[in-house]
Amino acid sequence: MGTETVSKAFLRSRNTGILPSNSEIQQVKLYALPAKYLQPKVDTVTEESIIVNYHSKVVIVTGANSGIGFETAKDLAQRGARVILACRNLERATNAKQRIITSSRNKEVHIIQLDLESLTSIRKFVDNIYATEKRLDILVNNAGIYSTENKRTVDGLLLGMQVNYFGPFLLTSLLLPLLKKSAPSRIINVSSFLYGLGRIDFGNMNMERCFTKHQVYRNAKLCTMLMTIELNRRLKGTGVTANCLHPGVVNTEMVNNLNNILIRTFLRGLKSFFKSSWEGAQTTIYLAVSPEVEKVSGRYFKDCHLAQLSSKALNLDVARKLWDETEKITKFK
Repeated sequence: MGTETVSKAFLRSRNTGILPSNSEIQQVKLYALPAKYLQPKVDTVTEESIIVNYHSKVVIVTGANSGIGFETAKDLAQRGARVILACRNLERATNAKQRIITSSRNKEVHIIQLDLESLTSIRKFVDNIYATEKRLDILVNNAGIYSTENKRTVDGLLLGMQVNYFGPFLLTSLLLPLLKKSAPSRIINVSSFLYGLGRIDFGNMNMERCFTKHQVYRNAKLCTMLMTIELNRRLKGTGVTANCLHPGVVNTEMVNNLNNILIRTFLRGLKSFFKSSWEGAQTTIYLAVSPEVEKVSGRYFKDCHLAQLSSKALNLDVARKLWDETEKITKFK
């Protein structure tokens, strides 16, 4: 039975109150499942039902007010972690916070505003983290946008490239000292299988020429893969791991926010075949909590399993040069 099929079995248990069969349970990594599934039909958990105790852990999840980010944050809160919701829209983040607290009975859920469209906002967010947190155990770079117009941010960078790659790069780089101090710790980058269609053009990183809205997303996700590979090289021996993942085709707000009406309408018609946000979050959760990957780094995962990266995402020379170029673009140094 595949991971997605097992997930559906647990979703069925929530609706019917009938737990999955022993054979179904044996084929799923239980530590990658939200604690609430030990109590079918109940959307809250008790201290006794938490699968893995994460009371001493501090977690940051970007884009945590909806979709995969929300489900990831909720799961980790249910495990007892101190969870920081890094979101741009404070009203939606407040609503998400209350839902997570109600579900988890964990009051250690906090909001710090983060707008990846602004490098200044990213630096302010990091300053807040260093002022309030003594440690950082898990960083989940989840936030992203799919289709954007040819628009520049206040920093002069292409919107889609900044939100999907330049911003997360700067955020991660600035938080590395705290992650190293808190080791063993984990960096999780949510990417996409569409990285395979991406291209790296060091003379056109900001896509001033040859702009196509869908190519922006593909390029950014390839950059995310290469960033993960380079992070692995730079972090060897520190106790900090970095991995990336493809969550699957998920029914999230990203589909509703597509600018192309025809594509948006087409994808809406296929929603019944998409994963739910909860299902889409399982690989992120797996990489955040599974002891199986505690010392695994620089790898790519799909459906809670290792997946093969294409050669373009494994080019160490390109990964190193991309890192150096991105430091200049984001003014990291």
